[in-house]
Amino acid sequence: MRYRVTACLAIGVFCTAFSGAIRAQGQDVLSGAGATFPAPIYRKWIESFQAGAPGLRISYEAVGSEEGMRRLRQGEVDFAASDILPGKDVQEQLGIETLPSVVGAVVPAYNIQGQARDLRFTPELLAGIFLGRITKWNDPRIKEINHGVNLPAADIVVVHRSDGSGTSFVWSDFLSRTVPDWRASVGSGSTLHWPIGEGANGNDGVAETLMRTPYSIGYLEFIYALRNELSYGAVKNAAGRFVQPNLDSIALAAKSMGKGEPVDNRDAYPVASFTWLLVSSKMPDGPKRERLAAFLEWAFSLGQREAGALGYVALPEELAAQQRSAAARWKARQ
Repeated sequence: MRYRVTACLAIGVFCTAFSGAIRAQGQDVLSGAGATFPAPIYRKWIESFQAGAPGLRISYEAVGSEEGMRRLRQGEVDFAASDILPGKDVQEQLGIETLPSVVGAVVPAYNIQGQARDLRFTPELLAGIFLGRITKWNDPRIKEINHGVNLPAADIVVVHRSDGSGTSFVWSDFLSRTVPDWRASVGSGSTLHWPIGEGANGNDGVAETLMRTPYSIGYLEFIYALRNELSYGAVKNAAGRFVQPNLDSIALAAKSMGKGEPVDNRDAYPVASFTWLLVSSKMPDGPKRERLAAFLEWAFSLGQREAGALGYVALPEELAAQQRSAAARWKARQ
């Protein structure tokens, strides 16, 4: 499906309590690094928050989930971002607090010249393609569920992530949960042993590779497909329905995820996930900790309003309120 992103993002009201506290502290810098999956929304949040906090500068480097967590552990950044939720034991061992920030989706995007129709994919088809067992676009298994689509007799060029990636984790976790053969042969993880395909760094790298490579297919975060006007397909969910990724279908997935339930709504897009902001419980008390806490509390309140225009889904309000409380407790070291 092709869309052009034309939404103009603007937020005219800022939380004066947060920004006032920041102004009083003067010039300072906060740095973050991590997942490329949520990079567009985090950068927008930073832009909006800084507009209400003169003197504060926040940077975010999209280097992948694994690298972001490494930098946080090493004290090289003040916060990190990851699409992979570390286990409770790891969180406690490393002194990491995790805060879900928004919900996004990973989509199968493709570049088939002259093909304007939206394609349908089952988990089994996607696994077969990324395992190198379905190698032609006109394979009977693809044609069977895409009736009336004139698919070319061209080789499928697979594109995957080359870096340690939360997007890869979300994609491979979905395939592992739905396709036993994938689970047995590749499994899930941020870094995978791909049997075939061309590697690219980051969601931007996958998008760029797809755009210049005819007959290619890859997986990437929804907003990157939108921004680059890439075609992307519908994916069959647990209810047996082929669902296109959009804000409504991702929001339905978010409702289930927010309750800790499987994504089983009949109209929910099945490859959806929270993404997390990570902070260190070992950050010293002082102005920098207060500034970061103010940014986090803003992100879980006014910042949530900016999610939809960038292809993400805001947290359910109950969950957002929990994260505001968690940020306040983190600030107070409770």
